[in-house]
Amino acid sequence: MLDPVTNPLFGDGLPSGKVALESGRKRSREVQVGASAFLDHYGVDCEITYKRQAIAEGRIMQHAQIGFRDPALSREAWTAIARAVEAEGGRIDRYGICLDWSMGYPLAERTHRGKGTGLILEGAEAFRALTAAGPVAPHFGDFVIGLPAALENTAFALQAGATAIGNLGQYFTFRMPGCTEDVATTQATVEALALCAAQPVPILIHSNLDDGFAALFTDLACAFGAVLLERYIVEDLIGGVIGHCYGHTFSDPLARLAFQRALAWDRDIPGTMVYGNTTLYREAVPAAINQAKLGSYLTIDMVAQVLLPSGHAVTPIPVTEADRIPDIGEVIDAQLHAVGLAPRAAALADLFDIAAAEAQTALLLEAGGRFKQRVLDGLQTAGVAIDDPLHLLLALRRIGARRLEELYGPGEADPAVLRGRRPVIEASPVRELRDQAEAVTACLSDTERDALSAANLCVCIASSDVHEYGKMLLAETLRRSGIRTSDAGVHAEPEALAALAAKEGASALAISTYNGVALDYLRSVKAAFEAAGLSIPIFIGGKLNQIPKDSNSALPQDVSGQLRTLGAVPCRRVEDMLRTLAKGL
Repeated sequence: MLDPVTNPLFGDGLPSGKVALESGRKRSREVQVGASAFLDHYGVDCEITYKRQAIAEGRIMQHAQIGFRDPALSREAWTAIARAVEAEGGRIDRYGICLDWSMGYPLAERTHRGKGTGLILEGAEAFRALTAAGPVAPHFGDFVIGLPAALENTAFALQAGATAIGNLGQYFTFRMPGCTEDVATTQATVEALALCAAQPVPILIHSNLDDGFAALFTDLACAFGAVLLERYIVEDLIGGVIGHCYGHTFSDPLARLAFQRALAWDRDIPGTMVYGNTTLYREAVPAAINQAKLGSYLTIDMVAQVLLPSGHAVTPIPVTEADRIPDIGEVIDAQLHAVGLAPRAAALADLFDIAAAEAQTALLLEAGGRFKQRVLDGLQTAGVAIDDPLHLLLALRRIGARRLEELYGPGEADPAVLRGRRPVIEASPVRELRDQAEAVTACLSDTERDALSAANLCVCIASSDVHEYGKMLLAETLRRSGIRTSDAGVHAEPEALAALAAKEGASALAISTYNGVALDYLRSVKAAFEAAGLSIPIFIGGKLNQIPKDSNSALPQDVSGQLRTLGAVPCRRVEDMLRTLAKGL
């Protein structure tokens, strides 16, 4: 357990969460929910009311994910997708806006900060221009709550008529490059949550578990325990309401159905959406194969809403997302896939024997509840004021998913397994990573495997952003290849990365990147390595794209050639790096 004497996480001098709560509530006198095309068209006061009406009608809602860098294109998409789906007898109920990660910086700081590939809204009018584009619920789900600009962005979203705002999950895992001060971020987050809770209508606080702790736990029971902890913070301590999203990494159909039922159990607060299982999609395969995967998770998600409605909108993700940002027509095609499938959901539900799902749901409720209570008891023993939302949020963030699972996970202790505990229900990503790592190493020849084992290599691994899946695959594949790793974590600051590589005597650096910052991040890493006198090979993989600063298209472009010019080794696949390492550095 955590020792309050020797552990530096819980020192004196932290500000009171009560002050942040009062500040957020006071702000609500000036900032309240404004009008939007959605609220006006359906005559509802908020999205929770709308969701409850849809549940009563027995209608399965649909969520579309959009947000091109160009605001005009995003507004065009808002209208075009809804009209195309309506023409075929369906309805787009809500839009997720793919805001750029740089939105996490306060507005006044963004001009000199890096940018990704998403939409950037510069102030209240830009938010309002989107929500006025058509009668679809605006879901500002990323880079609003949970980051340094939380209060500012939340105010803009509320004034634009948004009544579902997130992403609390990102608070626990996302780190803005160049921002190491977590207390101010936590204060801003608590103030934003309090501002929402003080509105005259209920604001659905959104938390995407796959962006938070869920993707990092080996035990699905811990992921549900995280749901219960977030409910405790938002609802019991702050007085708001929270709805959870899941789905990116939930590849096991049984677990996907059971988790939805656990979220809906004895609860009348609707969820936001169930996201597409994007980790199922694969690059460079026939589109029909990924289309089959699209249909597989949509079927489970729709049947789940028939059997036990939870208010989650289903999210069909275009299969092209495995390769690039989907265009408007591809988003429409995916949504029409759902329109065609929806009428069959009720008939399919009659064919399901859900005994296995109910048994797993019971496990999630029991073990997740134990995890929540063990975390709260352990933190209280360590001196954390668990009735103070600021202190509790900060403690969870600083400890992190791995350590929380090691200390308080509900599984039985077993030093032979990852995290030292046998999972009550193994999380899908763990199994997927194991299978992918096995497939990668199977591609190598005996000569290559022998060369890697004999080379006595140490590879420093890191992620440039919040997405850890690629880095986890790197770690498991290198381990299976007999290569020692040194993990710099996610959002690895270039200077810290150089220091770790030097300390560990790393033979090479492997970077996993996703959010359209590949080129800028590599330049910063190279500068830090040169300053530290380091000269080792740098491998970089993931989404190797970026929007050029002088581009008029606002679309990301492949930067592999430029990365190579800077001296890095771009890798489309992990086995590309392994084969290069096997040849000798």
